[in-house]
Amino acid sequence: MAAGSRKRAARGGKGSDTQAHTRRKLRIHSDDRVIVISGKDRGKSGRVLRVEPANERVYVEGLNMVKRHTRPQGSRSNVSGQDVGAQLGGVIEREGPIHVSNVMLLDPKGSKPTRVGVEREDGKPFRVSRRTGARID
Repeated sequence: MAAGSRKRAARGGKGSDTQAHTRRKLRIHSDDRVIVISGKDRGKSGRVLRVEPANERVYVEGLNMVKRHTRPQGSRSNVSGQDVGAQLGGVIEREGPIHVSNVMLLDPKGSKPTRVGVEREDGKPFRVSRRTGARID
């Protein structure tokens, strides 16, 4: 066994990427208005459609559009001869994921980008705009 492979085996696998990644709770939720601060869609804003906390990604309406080439799916016919549940093939455009560090929440008062803080009231957390102090939830 070579010296390098012994070191990797002692660490528990191929390298440091096998260690557990600590997940942090995202401060951006579905239906929030966000603005993209870096990347090809920088400066554009939209509504968050979906959040993936495990991957730290968000899907924003109309931004980071990707094309997927799909085949036609399931052509079944009912009694009258019409296709039921058939999906057409072709090129489909849909939203792609954006890393959460590349978007900022828009302040509900001034519609400017803001950082998000968390304040607790009676033990229940609420998201708060750092720019204006306004409660987001």
